[in-house]
Amino acid sequence: MRNLTLLIILSLAVACNQNKDQQKSKYLSEDITYPKPELNAKSATYLYHFAYECIDKEYPNKLGQVLGDSTYLKEPSELHPAFYGCFDWHSSVHGHWALLNIIKHQPNFELKEEIWQKLKKNITKEHILKEVDYFDDIHNKNFERTYGWAWLLKIAETLQDWDNDNAKELYTNLKPLVELIENKYAEFLPKLKYPIRVGEHPNTAFGMSFALDYAKKYSPKLDSIITQKAKEYYLNDKGCPITWEPGGFDFISPCLQEASLMLKVLPKDEFEIWLDDFLPNFRTNPTAYLKVAEVTDRSDGKLAHLDGLNFSRAWCLYEIGKELNNKKMLNLANEHFNYSYTKMDSGEYAGAHWLASFALYAILKSN
Repeated sequence: MRNLTLLIILSLAVACNQNKDQQKSKYLSEDITYPKPELNAKSATYLYHFAYECIDKEYPNKLGQVLGDSTYLKEPSELHPAFYGCFDWHSSVHGHWALLNIIKHQPNFELKEEIWQKLKKNITKEHILKEVDYFDDIHNKNFERTYGWAWLLKIAETLQDWDNDNAKELYTNLKPLVELIENKYAEFLPKLKYPIRVGEHPNTAFGMSFALDYAKKYSPKLDSIITQKAKEYYLNDKGCPITWEPGGFDFISPCLQEASLMLKVLPKDEFEIWLDDFLPNFRTNPTAYLKVAEVTDRSDGKLAHLDGLNFSRAWCLYEIGKELNNKKMLNLANEHFNYSYTKMDSGEYAGAHWLASFALYAILKSN
């Protein structure tokens, strides 16, 4: 009997210590202050080469096209003379965005002129009109809906925000494609009855959030459509299952990306009420709900998505955390960013062709 009593006591002691260890692990990231990223000469030099080396790298290439007949079989640079590099169309687009923003925010960047030369070589009037023709094709009218569309509007936003002669020239060339994408959004969103909530390219909240940044400045009609549809899709959402995240191939957080969009749609006081219903207790202790996504194989394009997830989570947390003055969210954003930032230069093209854009966007949102 005495031995049994000792065994029970020992078991309780072990369980108690395990529980303490779990609690310590649970709140470990709260006890560490992670450094906030900055865009400076060092980080710009680190980031630029990913996009610079791939926007004119034609192969390997994932076209994602629908073949109407044998005449559709052409080289990527023939089909997409502006955005043929970086493995796929949308990665090429946000690679161009990354280069533009590096030289916009670092005007003394040492390779500025070389970057302008590459950008001007790709974004010409003739090339953009060929891109428009591709989107006008009956078999490819939904090409890159809406992920690539959103990044194209990000380029347009950057160029129009920038009082720079080169930027004005590029926007003049790009404008026909920008107008086409605006019209496609205006046509598509009213027909989309239900939002797409996945953690990859089709995520509706992601595309709407990026497009809304552009529309608030330059397209009142699109602004109105997106604002209305965001409320229609998401205003009554409650209890988003954020602990189910991430999915194995995610590069977008469905819960955080939706919250990021609604932050832009609702007044602050209404957003706070909405957020507490949508993600109960998240403001109080975000680390209890989100852990950094771990990447097991950066040579696998789908698994490498999780580095992108860390960056996109970070920019959503920066947006929300700054608006709500929530230091825990901001520190969690820094933790996510720092985990993946130093691992981007792994030599694996699966991530190298696109991750710099995500990292840069997170940096810009942190400041």
